Amino acid sequence: MKRRFFLQATTGLLVLCASQAYADPMVDAKAVVEKYATPVTKWDGPTTGPKAQVGKTIVVLAGDLKNGGILGVSNGVEEAAKAIGWQVKVLDGAGSIGGRTAAFGQAIALQPAGIIIDGFDAIEQAPALEQARAAKIPLVAWHAGPVIGPDDKNGLFANVSTDAMEVSKAAADWAFVDAKGKPGVIIFTDSTYAIAIAKADKMKQEIERLGGKVLEYVDTPIAETSQRMPQLTTSLLQKYGDSWTHSLAINDLYFDFMGPSLASAGKSGTDAPINVAAGDGSQSAYERIRAGQFQKVTVAEPLNLQGWQLVDELNRAFAGEKWSGYLSPLHVVTADNIQSDGGPKNTFDPDNGYKDQYKKIWGK
Repeated sequence: MKRRFFLQATTGLLVLCASQAYADPMVDAKAVVEKYATPVTKWDGPTTGPKAQVGKTIVVLAGDLKNGGILGVSNGVEEAAKAIGWQVKVLDGAGSIGGRTAAFGQAIALQPAGIIIDGFDAIEQAPALEQARAAKIPLVAWHAGPVIGPDDKNGLFANVSTDAMEVSKAAADWAFVDAKGKPGVIIFTDSTYAIAIAKADKMKQEIERLGGKVLEYVDTPIAETSQRMPQLTTSLLQKYGDSWTHSLAINDLYFDFMGPSLASAGKSGTDAPINVAAGDGSQSAYERIRAGQFQKVTVAEPLNLQGWQLVDELNRAFAGEKWSGYLSPLHVVTADNIQSDGGPKNTFDPDNGYKDQYKKIWGK
């Protein structure tokens, strides 16, 4: 009898464990969303570093200033450079390889103390990178590839970013929770950028790991979203209908041009497909989320803070020190929390005192 009771108890325990395991994906996904949706009020970045290196002129090479993330970082660099006492020139690559090549050539001709690569894959401009290294011009970058921090292969003193894989995981987890565990997802990415493919792959992996379905993986150039997304949206609606519950994109820009096509199909701003962006927290994304118009979530990066970090990293390079090691925070922005952390200004700007912290390091 005791043996039979033990077997029955064991069997019951296994059934209980199985039911708990079945519930785990939803529990785990909710935990991730809640973790990144809370306000960011504590400074966890560097508190020591070199004093301001004086008399520097730097160049920002912006991949495309029409991209809200790139523009936000550029603005942050200009603000931080003013605080540290440097001169800045911003050159716009205008969303094309040719434009970025020309801008990089112009940057090197200016013989700046340092160059910031803002929002394009460093490997794309390999010849120019070699020229900059030969001229001993320190290079720091934002979203220049999948490597965070020093990238010796591409000659970058530091590549600044949040944890892109966590950004992607948070976006996918939100969609899974919102769909009550049964999302039908279309993922939008751009294979021009290694970081974009890495983010999209992570979202696909996470949705499938949780038990959701990826309907399609769409590779379309981010620089051509204004031309491509209206018709692409219509075609995908015709193909998948109501089975398309959520869109996951590597950048908010994909959703800038979906609204009219969704509205023409009879969709309201809050109907499926529900749009979720794994970066970067553009002004237009905030406006859509606040208005409930064809986007419910962006996993935002602290663009202005990252601009300050880029200036700090360059200052460390000028001083001959190592990079700071700082990994900036990310934030799941929804209609429920959009009034915190800079939301009223349509940006994720943590209330953690980062400007004062950097000024203190620089002796300003």
